[in-house]
Amino acid sequence: MTTRSPEKNAFFAAKKRNPTLKTQLLWWLIPTLVLVMMGALWLSNHQLRNQVDIAYDRSLSGALRAIDHNISTASGGLAMEQPYLMLEFFELTANGNVFYRVATEDGLAEIGYPDLPMPDQPLVSGEPRFFYATYQGAPVRVAALARPMDPPLYANKGGRVIVQVAEGLESRQAFLHKVLVRSVERDLAVILISVLVIVLGVFMALRPLARLRQEVEGRSADDLSPVSASDMPGEVLPLVAAVNLHMARFAALGRVQSQFLDDASHQLRTPLSVLRTQTAYALRETDPQEVRTALLAMQEGLDRAVRTTNQMLALARAKDASLAEGGFAAEPVDLVELADGVIRSLLPSARARQLDIGLEADQRPVTVDGADWLLREAVSNLVDNAIRYASAGGVVTVRIQLAPGEARLVVEDDGPGMSTEDIARACVRFRRGAAGKNKPGAGLGLAIVGTIAEIMGARLVLENRVPLPGLRAALVFSLKQEPDAALRHEIGRN
Repeated sequence: MTTRSPEKNAFFAAKKRNPTLKTQLLWWLIPTLVLVMMGALWLSNHQLRNQVDIAYDRSLSGALRAIDHNISTASGGLAMEQPYLMLEFFELTANGNVFYRVATEDGLAEIGYPDLPMPDQPLVSGEPRFFYATYQGAPVRVAALARPMDPPLYANKGGRVIVQVAEGLESRQAFLHKVLVRSVERDLAVILISVLVIVLGVFMALRPLARLRQEVEGRSADDLSPVSASDMPGEVLPLVAAVNLHMARFAALGRVQSQFLDDASHQLRTPLSVLRTQTAYALRETDPQEVRTALLAMQEGLDRAVRTTNQMLALARAKDASLAEGGFAAEPVDLVELADGVIRSLLPSARARQLDIGLEADQRPVTVDGADWLLREAVSNLVDNAIRYASAGGVVTVRIQLAPGEARLVVEDDGPGMSTEDIARACVRFRRGAAGKNKPGAGLGLAIVGTIAEIMGARLVLENRVPLPGLRAALVFSLKQEPDAALRHEIGRN
């Protein structure tokens, strides 16, 4: 019996709750298409019925005009001079039972079938009117025409004559039904083909997503290489880019963690081995003075291990802050206050070496955007390095300088300085310059400062003091000039 991992259970649970994109597209497209096509089918059938009526009404109109042409009132009465052959021909060309009526408008004279229905609205002279009605219990299509009598009958001074022709609907309805059936069959075939095309199109369009899912699912746990975006639709490219960005962040975090483990195993293995040897030596010794000497050596080794561990943790935290989602939370930081706090915390180390350490600031406060804990770590490493490398009884100075568009935090010492090659490779981890070969430390201080400066968008500038001995290390921050200040500067310059 196999069991699913919690991640797969969560995936299948989410899959059951959330409909797939394929389902949503089909549920939106197919019913909409069917509704639109049904509306088009109804409209086309309505138009088809009108076209059939127009075609059939032409024969009614011809019969109507033929009868009207053969009506005469010249004899003083209403007469229709329709030859028998014309009436027979009309009946043969008609599509059902044929009825006709010729009558005066007042109904006093009438020829043909009596009581043929009249339209609801009054007839306009010379304009035929076509309408559906019921005659003798059967539906008929009626054509009616009214015109003035010429000459008028003596009993109807200026009256009109009404001509009507009616045709049964059996043949018309049969033809219309046949045409409608064909039209419906054609439209239903179009609907079916369209639905199949949509379904196939949706499946084909979503194949890249299925391939993307299979590619990601088939990867090993440690494979964080970018996902290929080839053959992906344009709408999916932002998703692939976001996934690749997320994977790149995880890969970078993994590299930082791996680097930290490698550094820890490399840098702490030797001090711990030495400490273990010193402990064994102290346990074998019976002379209190030798034991004390061993304990002092152990304490010095522990101090170095603690310092190295703290620096590695600080470097890892700095890199982790640069890789974290959204980066660090920027806040206003006063460089003067920060430097003063760092100097106070390192004052015991400076006094142990009898150094003159001080802070100089052009003005207070000098504010930059950054993270207080990161900047404090960077400044602490700069000041600590200056204390370590300054000459015995020498001077260490921290200056806060403000210039147009930038702020500088400068740490100076009067030590041996650095060579050009050491300055160029100052931020390489665990690399120590020529001046630090005989000094305690792990070579991580400037690497930490360089990483933090890069995160803060600042610059680390290292230069020897000329002609004085010593090193000048500066963190240079770009300042956003306020609009009103820029305006005042421009006005003052003009």
